[in-house]
Amino acid sequence: MSAVKILHFADAHIDMANFGRHDPASGLPVRVIDFLKSLDAIVDAAIQEKVDLVIFAGDAYKDRSPQPTFQREWGRRIMRLANADIPTLLLVGNHDLSPSIGRAHALEEFKTLEVQNVFVADEPQFYRAGELGGLPVQVMALPWISRSGMMAFFDLNASDPAAIYAELEGKIHELVWEWIEQADDSLPTIFTAHASVQGAAFGGERTVMLGSDLVLSGGLVRNPAFDYVALGHIHKPQNLGGGPGPGEPPDTPGAAGQPPVIYPGSIERVDFGEAQDRKYYVIAEVEKGAARVHWRELAGIRRFYDRRVALESDKNVTDRLRAALPRPEDMHDAIVRLSIDYPRDWEALIDEVALRELAQPAFEFHLVKRPQMESRIRLPEDQSIGSLAPAELLDLYWKSAHVEGEDRRALLKLAEDIIQSVNGGGDDATG
Repeated sequence: MSAVKILHFADAHIDMANFGRHDPASGLPVRVIDFLKSLDAIVDAAIQEKVDLVIFAGDAYKDRSPQPTFQREWGRRIMRLANADIPTLLLVGNHDLSPSIGRAHALEEFKTLEVQNVFVADEPQFYRAGELGGLPVQVMALPWISRSGMMAFFDLNASDPAAIYAELEGKIHELVWEWIEQADDSLPTIFTAHASVQGAAFGGERTVMLGSDLVLSGGLVRNPAFDYVALGHIHKPQNLGGGPGPGEPPDTPGAAGQPPVIYPGSIERVDFGEAQDRKYYVIAEVEKGAARVHWRELAGIRRFYDRRVALESDKNVTDRLRAALPRPEDMHDAIVRLSIDYPRDWEALIDEVALRELAQPAFEFHLVKRPQMESRIRLPEDQSIGSLAPAELLDLYWKSAHVEGEDRRALLKLAEDIIQSVNGGGDDATG
């Protein structure tokens, strides 16, 4: 039996228009066009390389209510795959799903209209041989389901919310093991999920909330009953199982006896936490007992530069900040952030106009100023806190907060009046 050739990608987030301007020709945000270019490259590769199956492991959009224009652009690309007779499995991700039971998710139209060659997994499902375009492969799909939706699916009781995730994880393990027992041992088996996996490395800025993730165990996804594991949800590309990691050749050895367990990552840089990440999709040739994995790097990804400077001297401040920026030719069409930590008193030394002029070649420039206040004023060695009157302590506090002149004197006078009234109007303000 010949191998089944799949293309696996995830976390498209095509409506991520959080930086930049609009394209006058299309009317679309330029950043949305960046994401669509990557999606076009993926669709082109699927068609040109005649893959047997496309698996999208969730998060088509950045939120649950995408604008109709963005739905149109996503739909156009998926229909190209459908019209090329390539079975395409779409998992619903957390960004595609409404938290309310009964509300439509962002991929609902493909299921409602029963689009030929497009399959939408919006609940746990086992696709047996022949159910995905007649292919001799079996796919176990675990989309993202809200806690309330998962409880409804498994008919669980919410009387103990603290233990609900542990109970859900146990139920998922039971379900997957049931699928494995029902599987045909002679056919390749793929497990796909939009979820966090224990031991996975997150990017610099996590897009999921700590404490609200259902985390799958590494043992579950590395089960040797699987021949390939197609994951989505974490934006950092990585292989948690056997075979090559991002950028490595297909024959790179991995953990023995384990299937490839792959997060391809997002298809474009979403934020500065992904500034250093290269972007990929994966083509895998999967057969029973083996998978040959090809990491395909996406070209033309917009560059992000994230620079931070902590000023420790008030000398040559502008030169120091200029030197922290990338070269003008490197900044061309890039998204650049320069964060500056400095004592508040040095505010006037930062030439913001000069910095913005230097960063003109950038697609977008973010200058983040972080003025620091001296939070402590040291007492003389022969003096202790206990020896100071309340008014003296307050005066020290206002000095540390850089409250100066008439403002500090007015506050001190008000404090003395309050202290005296508490003490019965006497002159002793030592409390």
